[in-house]
Amino acid sequence: MPLAEALSVLMVAAVIMALMAGYPVALTLAGVSLAFAVLGDALGVMSFGILGALPERIYGVMTNEVLLAIPMFIFMGVMLERSRIAEELLETMGRLFGTLRGGLGISVVIVGTLLAAAKGVVGATTVTMGLIMLPAMLRFGYDPRLAAGTVAATATLAQIFPPATVLVLLGDQLGNAYQAAQLQQGNFAPRSVNVGDLFAGALLPGFALVALYLLYLIAVAVLRPKASPALPRDPKAPRGLALARRLIEVIVAPLGLILAVLGSILGGVATPTEAASIGAVGALLLAIRRAGLRGLLMPVIEKTTQVAAMIYLILIGATVFSLVFRALGGDVLVTNALSNLPGGVGGALLTVMLAMFLLGFVMDAFEIIFVVVPIVAPPLLKMPGVDPVWLGIMMAMNLQTSYMHPPLGPTLFYLRGVAPAEVTTRHIYVGVIPFVLIQLFALLVLWFVPGLATALPHVLYR
Repeated sequence: MPLAEALSVLMVAAVIMALMAGYPVALTLAGVSLAFAVLGDALGVMSFGILGALPERIYGVMTNEVLLAIPMFIFMGVMLERSRIAEELLETMGRLFGTLRGGLGISVVIVGTLLAAAKGVVGATTVTMGLIMLPAMLRFGYDPRLAAGTVAATATLAQIFPPATVLVLLGDQLGNAYQAAQLQQGNFAPRSVNVGDLFAGALLPGFALVALYLLYLIAVAVLRPKASPALPRDPKAPRGLALARRLIEVIVAPLGLILAVLGSILGGVATPTEAASIGAVGALLLAIRRAGLRGLLMPVIEKTTQVAAMIYLILIGATVFSLVFRALGGDVLVTNALSNLPGGVGGALLTVMLAMFLLGFVMDAFEIIFVVVPIVAPPLLKMPGVDPVWLGIMMAMNLQTSYMHPPLGPTLFYLRGVAPAEVTTRHIYVGVIPFVLIQLFALLVLWFVPGLATALPHVLYR
């Protein structure tokens, strides 16, 4: 192996070791890359002057119109979280389904799906559901393992349901990779793939996953009724028309906001950035109507700024990493490695998916998207039969699975931090295993039935 390519491999290994040692991600990516740039220049295998392109690349990142949607989607999610919409939704759904065995678990999945679509960030969704829904399930006699597994799995839907932040970032990175792959093949009028394509592609797999979760909970209610008992009837609780009226009150506004955001994107009326601004303003109006604005706006702005700054800082660090990695010839090494794997296209895809799954234990989804996708996506997209939308949804669902897989799935740590004392780490780990198996089954189905991801985008945009 040439010295330059050997250095690129060592750089990746150094980054992973530093992350496992607990160093900050963005600073690790940038610092390790700069150190290897100096080493490469000293050994004569690359020129340190190539980093002169870094300011222009960073400027391009910060002015990328697609990425401008990120802060507004985060603002939308945090504002909906702070306005107590989730509590009202769970309370009403619990009354609607709770008197059935397993009904509270079904309510959790339905409300969690709405929260996932509203928030788009797994950490925020996990904390909200862990604080609100887990104690309620335990209070009414649910098995702690089933309760913890249901909450953890449902929270990770924020990785796959539009307008997930992960899908926005994947859409941007895959769009660049798809154009690069076509140009390398001599196509100078390349087709494009964008965030709207991934939003449309994620809907059918996302709802299919929710259906599988619900089927599992129904099966548990039938086979193990003591694990998910029915709630006792509350004589003071609204029923009939009063309950229907209450349900409409709490669900119409947030559901209407979600549909307005997604509908404007999928219908081609607005770009993701424009739709994100609609969502941010709509969430602000909902919060004012429900909770008032005093004492609410500044904490939401602070949290939005914190999360958005973290994402952009990681992206800048990943830009430095990508620049040095390519200068050392790492992209050529990856392309050759994937092309020469046994099994052809299937072998290359399986290797990339397995690598992303394992990296999910030590790296955040944002880091994997910024670091791994720009390296592996162009050679994959040059292979026959690899659709960019299908590849993006496979990656998103794969990252979703790694987020809750024991022992290092980040969702498990988020939930452990907010779970009541009677819920042990073992409860969380054991409870999530059936949902991990459901996720893997869904990934397998999507592998063999790519139309689940590609059918809707083709109908809407082709």
